[in-house]
Parts: sequence; C-alpha cells; structure tokens
Amino acid sequence: MEEGSYKILVVDDDEWILSYLKKVLQGASYEVILATNGKQALRLAKEFLPKLIILDINLPDMRGEEIKRLLSQDNLTSQIPIIYLTGIISQEEAQVIQRFTKQTVLAKPVVSSELISAINKLLI
Repeated sequence: MEEGSYKILVVDDDEWILSYLKKVLQGASYEVILATNGKQALRLAKEFLPKLIILDINLPDMRGEEIKRLLSQDNLTSQIPIIYLTGIISQEEAQVIQRFTKQTVLAKPVVSSELISAINKLLI
C-alpha cells in the first residue's frame, strides 16, 4: 500500500503534541484519529482498527505497556504495530531501547521526518 492510505491512532494527553502530530500525519496524507487517555485509545482502536498506533508511554489513566497488553489480548487489535512516544528519555536512550527490545520508541520532541520514517518502516 502507498504511504498515506492508512488510519493512525495517536494517543497523548498533551493537546500540543496531538495537534502537532495530527498536522504532520495529515501532511503525509494519513487519516488521523486522536485519543487523550488509555480508555479512549482502547475503544477507538477497536472501533476504527487503525493500521498503526502512536502511543504516549505515560497517560493519566494507564501506562503505555498496559494499553499494549490489553490490545494484544484482543484478536481485533493484537497485530496493530505501536510506536511509543515519550518525554521521559532522550533520543539516544530511545535508540538503545529500540536495539534491545525491537520496539519502536521515539523521544519527544519528535522530528517529523523521524516519525514518518518510523511509520514507513512498520507499514510500507
């Protein structure tokens, strides 16, 4: 499939981050669905079945790994790739985590080209 033909769920409790990511992703022709907490993210993931989720690690109601665990227990959402986004580690630490865990982790503030590159690696 070509770039931009996918729905992406963005989950973050920071309105500025949501706005920025929505602008970047829509600029790359992705359809963007926004959630501000874990419960909303789980509901929207099941409702829209996005091709990818960009997930903040720290949300007010639950942590990213708990959301990932709950998604992985549901046949509808278990195969959706996740890009973790966090402000609690540096970009260098994110790269180390990726090497050792095979998870895609990006540090905030994320550079738009880095985000699009990470999405392309998972989807295209």
